[in-house]
Amino acid sequence: MGPMIAAKRFIGGLKPGLEFIRRLRISVYGSLAWTGKGHWTDRAIILGLAGCSPETLTPELGRRHLDLIAATGAIELGRGHRVGFDANRDIDFDKAKKFTRHPNAMMFEAFASSGRTYKSELWYSVGGGFVELEGAENSNSTIISPRFSIADAEGLLSLCRTNGLSIADIAGANEDCYRERSKTYEIIRYYADTMFECIERGLAAEGELPGSLKVKRRARSLFMKSLREPQQSSPAPDSVTTIVPAFAMAVNEENASGHRVVTAPTNGAAGVIPAVLRYYRDFCEGADQGGINKFFLTATIIGAIIKRNASISGAEVGCQGEVGSAAAMAAAGLCAALGGSNEQVEKAAEIAIEHHLERNAFGAVKAITAATIALQEDGSHRVSLDEVIEAMRQTGADMKSKYRETSRGGLAINVAEC
Repeated sequence: MGPMIAAKRFIGGLKPGLEFIRRLRISVYGSLAWTGKGHWTDRAIILGLAGCSPETLTPELGRRHLDLIAATGAIELGRGHRVGFDANRDIDFDKAKKFTRHPNAMMFEAFASSGRTYKSELWYSVGGGFVELEGAENSNSTIISPRFSIADAEGLLSLCRTNGLSIADIAGANEDCYRERSKTYEIIRYYADTMFECIERGLAAEGELPGSLKVKRRARSLFMKSLREPQQSSPAPDSVTTIVPAFAMAVNEENASGHRVVTAPTNGAAGVIPAVLRYYRDFCEGADQGGINKFFLTATIIGAIIKRNASISGAEVGCQGEVGSAAAMAAAGLCAALGGSNEQVEKAAEIAIEHHLERNAFGAVKAITAATIALQEDGSHRVSLDEVIEAMRQTGADMKSKYRETSRGGLAINVAEC
């Protein structure tokens, strides 16, 4: 998402002088360079240059755009203006250069017919589809002050106590500063439906995932196996250990295929929240749209705290920042939807993120387990969510960069391609 959004915004900034542009060059750095082709970064950039948006792009439309650009050797930037474009020539995966603001940087350059640089911009993909422009304080910011200013989880709980509100209420009040509450609920329903649709597509698909490793899809077979086993209407261990991982894997396999997923909090961790949300819908007694609203509002505010005080980017803090954050968000959301107190919600998030190094399927199961444990207790604990978030930030800072999201360490270099 980040590279596509940045590419589209760069082209948008050229529109007053598009007719002067004759060539484009894009250089990507950090994990975008190391894992970019496997993560379809080059294709995302091309589609962004062509004016596509992640929210509306379908796999079919994306393929048509890419096929046309490859066949014609040119890309339309808008108003009918086309420039020659060859991905092998015009997109550079620079694995050497490093940046201090964020490792995942992208340099966009547009050249005039004389060969001189007409415009260049350095963008950062900071996780979760968010992008920041060098020289701008924050390209994602909107000049609207939320009702409640939240620095950390302790401050959030204090606000809840002072105002007699739930965590979801606090999140909802802040969202009210941007739009009417009914519109916020419409957005939540849209995201939830998109997540459920993604799971359904993944559970129906068979065959191999794109790439040279020829990895077979597993979500459908795991799900079908779980259906052949006796199921109960109430949450049971087998629903957590077989069905929920199938839900998460279905989303991951759709993501690996370049299909539409909801970035929550990142594409790499996009399977956790949908899996736990569907667990709530399908297995939890009394589940309804009101519970889904609480789930989303609560998960959102927990994710915002993590992003503010540590990171949700694998390139900065490793898998703990992506899947650990997703598990914390999902655990908090589930706990809130099931009627947990503010203290129980905070504890559920803390349990889920603590020592988290697994990926989506295990992250979803851990989120449900964390919410279940928190609901059985009163919310008091020795280790707070803020302390765990700080520990994650420190771990990411101490971690060698090759063990983050770079494909230069761990299994990425110890498993031979077949």
